[in-house]
Amino acid sequence: MTAIFTVPDMTCGHCEKTLRGALEKELPGAAVSIDLGARRVSVEGDAAKAEAAIREAGYTPEAVH
Repeated sequence: MTAIFTVPDMTCGHCEKTLRGALEKELPGAAVSIDLGARRVSVEGDAAKAEAAIREAGYTPEAVH
């Protein structure tokens, strides 16, 4: 299952790196795709864990349905 989020407060390369690290720590081995320009994050795996990891990193994810 692919979880997709918009993350309006992801604004730079540092944000992208922080989010990628948080998601890879929470969901080891999961495919993570980040589109900084669109402020969109896609991750394979548990959507609830992915959302929690993004929030713990200090960002506000909005699930895309």
